[in-house]
Amino acid sequence: MRTISRDVSIRLYHLSDADGGAASTLLYGTLADALEVAAAQPDAVQAGLFIQTSNDVISYLDYVEG
Repeated sequence: MRTISRDVSIRLYHLSDADGGAASTLLYGTLADALEVAAAQPDAVQAGLFIQTSNDVISYLDYVEG
């Protein structure tokens, strides 16, 4: 993922295995807000979270684990 600031607008969403891969948006906001929301989710949910910018997508766990 390209270097971005914590103020960039992003979409935080969850891909569910149970719903055939349906994407559910948790938040449209800043990266800082998304990281807070994602960290508050249970581990099972965190595994399916993705951060989307205008030109990239990365899994939440890959982002926080660097």
